[in-house]
Amino acid sequence: MPLTVEPLEAAVPAAGGKSTHQLTNNTDQRMIFKIRSTNNDEYRVRPVFGFVDPAGNASIEVTRLNGPPKDDRIVVQFAPAPKNASDAKEAFGQTEVTSMFSINLSAT
Repeated sequence: MPLTVEPLEAAVPAAGGKSTHQLTNNTDQRMIFKIRSTNNDEYRVRPVFGFVDPAGNASIEVTRLNGPPKDDRIVVQFAPAPKNASDAKEAFGQTEVTSMFSINLSAT
């Protein structure tokens, strides 16, 4: 897979907590990504849009707000980045998603 993440799942307290995940670009192309969530009421993700340089890494932080225990997931969509793109949010709208994967989140 061109882009991978570690860890692929996280357990956080339902009362609130954070989880950090590392995206790794396994290609020689700059990649662009967007993070989507199944629960925007109780999760915040930073950054939502971003770039990962060839053979590089990027960290994403998932914050769980106080709420009832529940299993959710975030989806990382990605594609090769447009040449000379500098604004990930703007550039992502001009790309076609080539792949995606999920990170399972469990709030207990």
